[in-house]
Parts: sequence; C-alpha cells; structure tokens
Amino acid sequence: MIVILIIICEIGFWVLLAAGLALRYLARLPRLGGAVLLLEPLLEAVLLTVTVIDLRNGAEPDWKHGLAALYIGFTVGYGHYTIKRIDGWVAHRFAGGPPPVRPPRYGMARARYEGGLWLRTAIAATVTLVLLQLAIAYVGDASRTGPLTEWQALAVRAAGIHGVIALTYLLWPRKPPKDLAGEEEPVPVTVTRR
Repeated sequence: MIVILIIICEIGFWVLLAAGLALRYLARLPRLGGAVLLLEPLLEAVLLTVTVIDLRNGAEPDWKHGLAALYIGFTVGYGHYTIKRIDGWVAHRFAGGPPPVRPPRYGMARARYEGGLWLRTAIAATVTLVLLQLAIAYVGDASRTGPLTEWQALAVRAAGIHGVIALTYLLWPRKPPKDLAGEEEPVPVTVTRR
C-alpha cells in the first residue's frame, strides 16, 4: 500500500504542479494557481501519516517505509527548487517572462552551483535520516529495524557521493573552451539622447 501511495504522491506532485502553473499563466489566475501549488506539501504529510499508521498497526518495518522516508526527504530538499525552475520556464514560455537563468558551465560559478545542489542533497539526506530514526525509535525493537538502518546508510552514501562530485568542481574547475577563453561578457552600453 505504501508503494502505491508513493506513486500516487509522485503523480499528484506533477498534476498539482501542472494545474497550478496552468491556472497561474494560462487562465491568468495567479492567486488560485499559487494556492494550488501550496497544496504540494500536503501530499508528503499524507504519505508520512499513512506510514506512521502502518507502523503503528504492527506492520513489519521494511524497504517500503525506508523508501517513503527517502521520498519525503527528497521532496523537502528538491521540491521547492523543482517548482521554481519549472515555474520560471513556464513563465518564459507562456507568459512572456524573462528566460530562465541557465546554470553556469565553467569555473568557480559552476563549483558554487554544484555546492548548492549538494546542499539540497544534504538536506534531503538529513530529513531522511531523522524520519528513519524516529521510525526506529517508534518501533523500539532493534531486531526489526534493520531495513530502516539500511536506508539510513543509503541516504548517507548518496549525500557523500554527491559531495565528492561537487568537490571535484571546486578542486578542478572546468575551463571554458579555447575559443571562449579570455572573452568576457559584453557590457551593455547605454546611449542617452540629448
């Protein structure tokens, strides 16, 4: 049941996102669209509640409960970022907004960008670890909580691997191709009429 609920939450995330953005930009109802987007966290609250009820009713802690915690952690770490990026794209595409800012490709700017993404992963892993630790304490039987501790280890490994990848951008920043090296962004010139 929990796996089905996770799938429903993921589909619900995209349906609410599409509905909120359609109301905001296509129907020109920005407040209503914003209200629909604010419903997104309710999906995770429902998933968390159902997972707790499942454990309280005596379900054996297993990979499904770990996956639910990981899903909630990922949504906390990356949900707002995802919504903001897609909102910027839709605003540009359908409402005449400015083009979305692309991630930097080279140098320290790219390293800062990758560090920010890693910070989101670290937040997701921390939320996952806390939820799983609360579930372990709730179950209270170390012989039954092995699958949950395995998910904790997975969350730590994912954050660690992403951290190493982000660190490589800092230690060995990508350099622009030779034809772009040394070129600076053109400075806009303002002309005043007299």
